[in-house]
Amino acid sequence: MRDETVRLALPAAGEATERPISIAILAMGGQGGGVLTDWIVQLAENHGWVAQSTSVPGVAQRTGATIYYIETMPPLDGRKPILSLMPTPGDVDVVMAAEFMEAGRSILRGLVTPDRTTLIASNHRSFAIGEKIAPGNGVADPTAVTGAIGVAAKTEIIFDMNALAIAHGSVISAAMFGALAATGVLPFDRDSYLSVIRAGGKGAKASVETFEAAFDRTRSGAREAVELPRAAESKEIRPLATPDAELAKLLERSRQELPESALSLAQAGLKKVVDFQDIAYGAEYLDILGALHAADRGAGGIDRSFAFTQTAAKYLANAMTYDDVIRVADLKTRTSRRTRIEGELELGQGQVLQTTEFMHPRLEEIMGMLPVSFGRWLDTKPRLMGWLDRRINRGRRVRTYSLPWFLVLYAVGGLRAMRRRSRRHAIETAHRDEWLKAATEAIRTNYQLGVEILQCRRLVKGYSDTHSRGLSKFDRTLATIKLVAQREDAADWARRLREAALKDGPGKELEGVIQTIKSFA
Repeated sequence: MRDETVRLALPAAGEATERPISIAILAMGGQGGGVLTDWIVQLAENHGWVAQSTSVPGVAQRTGATIYYIETMPPLDGRKPILSLMPTPGDVDVVMAAEFMEAGRSILRGLVTPDRTTLIASNHRSFAIGEKIAPGNGVADPTAVTGAIGVAAKTEIIFDMNALAIAHGSVISAAMFGALAATGVLPFDRDSYLSVIRAGGKGAKASVETFEAAFDRTRSGAREAVELPRAAESKEIRPLATPDAELAKLLERSRQELPESALSLAQAGLKKVVDFQDIAYGAEYLDILGALHAADRGAGGIDRSFAFTQTAAKYLANAMTYDDVIRVADLKTRTSRRTRIEGELELGQGQVLQTTEFMHPRLEEIMGMLPVSFGRWLDTKPRLMGWLDRRINRGRRVRTYSLPWFLVLYAVGGLRAMRRRSRRHAIETAHRDEWLKAATEAIRTNYQLGVEILQCRRLVKGYSDTHSRGLSKFDRTLATIKLVAQREDAADWARRLREAALKDGPGKELEGVIQTIKSFA
């Protein structure tokens, strides 16, 4: 087949011109990425340069992560340049990341290169959706980003710009603008940057103060490391103060009955249990924890700093403070919750707060509030249950602080006096006792296995469907642990089961470990 394509000579139109300065900004909703982009464009245009900005919004990472891209350069001989709409890997002069993992994403995209790019990033964390929804600890390790920055970037400006902005009553965009000015990448003086901010009017004073602080911080060259989680240091245990005389007696009892190594956890757990129900429930918590501590002593726990008792103090409190309809209603009507929301929204004087919440209670949650005998009777009436389910199991948009709904929620939250006679409490108590029995039996022959079984309570959390999924994983995990309980490495397998269950919501990894155990058990 003959190629008849006509090929014409395309000589260069003229001498190669200077290339534009390119800046990529990675920011999330509320961080002022659009404002920062407008400032940079205005700054360039004030000096007669041509500037172009584009943005590509994204919702996959943190519901609002956006890439803003700017190219700017002076016109040549009166001709305006053609500028790019998107950053090209290996061809970006400045990358500005308003969060530490966004800096990591920019490196993965190839936007940061060692021969060219100045990286300006805040080292604070704003967790991604994937980190938040993980059943266990889904927080990404920042050390990988820290190591990559030192290799990938030509120049790096890394410090907590978010904290600096908050300290001056502004947002992070002003701090990043100050850091950009201090780098000297753009050939404009400091006053030119400040004039752009002042032209904005509202909030200009706080933005200028933030800009100045970030400029000075960048010029000082002081490096700031990313703080990583550290192991808890041993501290002197101080008695928790409380104006409640009855609670004070229980706190004193805990100091007399429990080892010092478990005391801080036990006292925190005690206050949580009492807040959930009442003083009598707190006494029950100490009774159960005391029995577990006795078993711990009998199993040689003193040589292990009573690790079993420490673990039990935490997870027993969590098990006894399950989320039911009463608890949810109580928390939503507390003054402290409203105060927290007002603080987060920074409400001004005279502004009115209203919240609309989506609630979807299942029939199981409503039945959980009923007396045990009545709940059992309903279980024998499938037609009645179906009729009730069609009327209860649907979503509702509730205006929490409207008078009718607030009164309903407040009344439901006040039913805590009936909780210990409810169907849900009976189910939770039976499940809790079975779990503790398994852990207590395990430490007699394998101390660490008993501790691992206690830690499996991490799988049970949340409300409604979330609680059901976690409970299902918990039951499957404990049932599989029984298959390997007699092995020397039983504790290791228990840990693998728990960590697999915590890693993913659907439970595919957990199923894989279960099948592995069944293959040799």
